Amino acid sequence: MRARRAVMTSARYIRSLLPGVRDYSQVPRTWRGDLLAGITVGIVALPLALAFGVSPGAGAEAGLITAIVAGIVAAVFGGSNVQVSGPTGAMVVVLGPIVATQGVAAVAIVAGLAGIIVVIAGMLRLGRTVSFIPWPVIEGFTLGIAVIIFLQQVPSAFGVLAGKSSNAVVATAQSLGTTAWPDAVLPVVIVLVVAAIMFFTPRLSAALPGSIIAIVLVTVVVELLQLPVARIGELPSSLPLPVLPDLSLETVSVLIAPALTVAALAAIESLLSARVAVSLADTGPYDADRELVGQGLASIASGIFGGMPATGAIARTAVNVRSGGKTRLAAVVHSVVLIGVVYLATGPVSRIPLAALAGVLMFTAFKMVSVATVRSIVGSTRSDTLTFFITAIVTVSVDLIVAVEIGIVVAAFFALRTMAKSSGVHREQIPGAAVEGDGRIAVFRLDGALFFGAAERVADRVSEITNVHVVILRMSQVQVLDATGARVVTEIVRGLERRGITVLIKGVQDRHLGLLTHVGVLNSLRHQKHLFDDLDAAVLHARSHVARAELPPVA
Repeated sequence: MRARRAVMTSARYIRSLLPGVRDYSQVPRTWRGDLLAGITVGIVALPLALAFGVSPGAGAEAGLITAIVAGIVAAVFGGSNVQVSGPTGAMVVVLGPIVATQGVAAVAIVAGLAGIIVVIAGMLRLGRTVSFIPWPVIEGFTLGIAVIIFLQQVPSAFGVLAGKSSNAVVATAQSLGTTAWPDAVLPVVIVLVVAAIMFFTPRLSAALPGSIIAIVLVTVVVELLQLPVARIGELPSSLPLPVLPDLSLETVSVLIAPALTVAALAAIESLLSARVAVSLADTGPYDADRELVGQGLASIASGIFGGMPATGAIARTAVNVRSGGKTRLAAVVHSVVLIGVVYLATGPVSRIPLAALAGVLMFTAFKMVSVATVRSIVGSTRSDTLTFFITAIVTVSVDLIVAVEIGIVVAAFFALRTMAKSSGVHREQIPGAAVEGDGRIAVFRLDGALFFGAAERVADRVSEITNVHVVILRMSQVQVLDATGARVVTEIVRGLERRGITVLIKGVQDRHLGLLTHVGVLNSLRHQKHLFDDLDAAVLHARSHVARAELPPVA
């Protein structure tokens, strides 16, 4: 019977990860808004998809294929009603070193491997783990990514080759060292013009797609004047046929480490994007585990078509929500718009200057950083500020995943330190009228968290007590207790009892009783009746011990 229930539970869980008719129940009511939002997001996504393909060296077609294929698959199988998926800036940062060391062909293989890992993570119900990432870590991570994206566009902005280093700062310095003036003036001017158009267009109307307008105007001017700047180059006029990537044991062994990094980034960014979407509008909740499954399948499908790993894109998802998108139909329409570009407009798109795409990405990177958010973090606490900047610095100088790990460790350290400071031990007066012999009784109240970070300090404070016959430990205010804390209480009791001091414990919470019993606290008491629920009863019992004892007078 138990096995049958387990099978039924597993079957229900698997069904919850699959698409169903319920995903589109609102479409008859929202289809007009979804259609308009999908077209809007498709227009916004086009230059970003091209730029995110060109930037790591995979090619503009790879970015376009990823936006189309992953956009549809993630929309159908994902756990969010409004998530828009495709190539993103964070993924570009990771893929750059992979292309540099393993070649362009490795990108599709890494996409497939990372997708499999993300699907497995969703099946194992790891979707909610992103909620454990502190806010300063997320924002520091975002700031670091924005800096790297900006730096990665410097070669295109100055019309030079990218530096050979895998570190964005070093590679930028290498690129700038090869800059030839005045040849670099023209691409720099193009970047500035694109950024200016994207800056001022929303001020005229929020509905105007600044990136598309900038790309079109700059491309037309460059073509009319026949200016000598690098272009995107030839693009496919149709979607490629699906091809299974080489997944031989040798290939997998070489690429599994970068695939794990890509998978971790894809999971984190997708879940963060889905969570942000929920806060933007009432578009229904998201299923974190299903979102991982959908994003994993999207990366697998993208890799089969020769694309890149995909994630949920915060910027495009936000545009979708703000444009009126309510259901998955909007993300599907966004991909259909891009399919139309592939079959109808690859000629004009191939003439777009690389410097124009660099301008789009540089401005996008600039907009990723919210001054208000940075000010909020810096103005909060010293520990949050330090966590934020450490995460950002490590993201830029070392690695994205390492940055998240270090950021979490730093945040955890400060959280534990704060928790340890909140814990304490206080000696209290015996309540009520004083009775002769009360000087031989010490009452200690343990507060807050009694865990490995604070237990020793509590032990030192209690154990140094002298000239008493009975110690009452009040534990009703202990909110957090771990095995180390329970063990230290055991050592306190045993140490005091060895010195002839009777220990009474009052107010153990029910949720802590099992741990204290298992670790041996209660067995360390001189008598099992030395555990009390009421302080008055504990004091009365302590006074009886003092009265029976033949002790010298208190000095």
